[in-house]
Amino acid sequence: MFKGTYKGKRVVVTGHTGFKGSWLCLWLLRLGAKITGYSLEPSTEPNHFRRLDLEMNSVMGDVRDAEKLRQVFQKEQPEIVLHLAAQSLVRPSYRDPVETFSTNVMGTISVLEAVRECGAVRAVINVTSDKCYENREWPWGYREIDPVGGYDPYSASKGCAELVTRCWRSSFFNLDDYGRAHNTLLASARAGNVIGGGDWATDRLVPDLVRAANRKVAVTIRNPEAIRPWQHVLEPLSGYLSLGQMLLEGRREFADAWNFGPAEDGNATVREIADRAQRIWPEIKFQIDATAGQLHEAGMLKLDCSKARTRLRWAPVWDGKTAVEKTVLWYRGFYESGAVRSLDDLGSYVAEARRRHLAWTEA
Repeated sequence: MFKGTYKGKRVVVTGHTGFKGSWLCLWLLRLGAKITGYSLEPSTEPNHFRRLDLEMNSVMGDVRDAEKLRQVFQKEQPEIVLHLAAQSLVRPSYRDPVETFSTNVMGTISVLEAVRECGAVRAVINVTSDKCYENREWPWGYREIDPVGGYDPYSASKGCAELVTRCWRSSFFNLDDYGRAHNTLLASARAGNVIGGGDWATDRLVPDLVRAANRKVAVTIRNPEAIRPWQHVLEPLSGYLSLGQMLLEGRREFADAWNFGPAEDGNATVREIADRAQRIWPEIKFQIDATAGQLHEAGMLKLDCSKARTRLRWAPVWDGKTAVEKTVLWYRGFYESGAVRSLDDLGSYVAEARRRHLAWTEA
């Protein structure tokens, strides 16, 4: 996979104890990478990272601790950095906007400055969010050339993180100076709403549904008609790894912003996802109360991924129905028997991608 790019590569993943970060580290280890993770302690119990018990170098630290981060980079000399550490939820961003901006903006700056001082880093991917766009409730998908913005503190902080990425790419990792003044290519990645086994964060639809199912209670859904680009967590990860491959190969035209979202059938309402989940695991119960928690959230959000499909030759593997099915079955297996199906799901995903002859499956 990925033409063997990651075999033996020194990789730093920030946010490795989180939901997406732990899945990414699982995949990178299967690809033969030498991983150092840098993150806070897992914020939930149970948590995916500890259940995986990965054999990797794990450093606990805050991305805002610039000196500690610099020391880790100097010691490990990473060749590629995937920056996922973040405060990643909308509703907590209202409760603590300072923490959200501090982590998502100044934390990103700390990572990019550690990269600058290290010298060994050839590729950086800053993972932001589909919510970084100035949301105008358009019925069509946002493109990478559309303005960034953000109504709520979380979305605005991710828009700021994109501006920081663009600034550092222009000021310190300028493509015109690549190969002379520096050897680092910097990109950003914007993904839709991810689902998959092992996410126990609060205020997320599927984790809330399955936790309640385990307790045999109902969940209150506050925004049932909101449309989001739902996708299995492995979808954007295959995009990040495809993008990282191009950057490590020195392809400077890929040092840019990229969307990774589902096919059209992945754009669904909150109610539709809850209904699908309930059909797979009847213990899931929910009730609608659109007056609950009167905080502003986007009503419609879609991504246009034409750029990734055309230039990276990347495409989603699992449709929306399969993504929900794989996710709910993961949790049902966990709660009923303690099973952790992550490696099996990764194997199934890769096998289907190979059957479709996707570019990244090439040896």
